[in-house]
Amino acid sequence: MVPLNNQLLAVKYTLEGPGLVPTSNIDATLKLEIFIGQLLGVLTIVAVIYFTIQLILAGYTFISSTGDVKNMEAARKRLIDAILGLFIVVVALGLGSLIAKLLGLSNILDLQQTFTNLGL
Repeated sequence: MVPLNNQLLAVKYTLEGPGLVPTSNIDATLKLEIFIGQLLGVLTIVAVIYFTIQLILAGYTFISSTGDVKNMEAARKRLIDAILGLFIVVVALGLGSLIAKLLGLSNILDLQQTFTNLGL
């Protein structure tokens, strides 16, 4: 709840939005940080599982192609895409962590420390 003063009507009212109302700015920052961290963690795990499944399916397609050039080429493309996708996920996480360290953040998602450093 945020108290607002309307000077035209000289009425004091509050504005409420949907969802949970945080008790303080620090509480809101911590909840956002935890939510973003969990979301990135889940998406990373889903990406690794997806690319692992693609890798297995590419291997199976390659083995079962029985010399058919078209199937072998499709399996090779799927294999390259799976390895490239997994590489992109790992590099993105590493780059994000590196940038956070260069900015002086102890944690890549330490929003509270970032806002404190900005004077907010």
